[in-house]
Amino acid sequence: MEKLADFVKGKRQALKMTQQELARKAGVGYRFVRELEAGKTTIQLEKVNEVLKLFGHEVGPVPLERSSLINEKS
Repeated sequence: MEKLADFVKGKRQALKMTQQELARKAGVGYRFVRELEAGKTTIQLEKVNEVLKLFGHEVGPVPLERSSLINEKS
């Protein structure tokens, strides 16, 4: 499964956009784009969706593999 950071960076690079250009077009700050692409775990979901909207996507639930669950409750 592709990570969000890799997805955004790949889409941005495919469109030959800089991080600054992506930030401007998505209406978010450059620092936010930089942190998003770096995989920062504490980011604002609303801003993530503003970025993903440019690529025709939005955040949604993704099923986890059972083997990746650490504290599975019975």
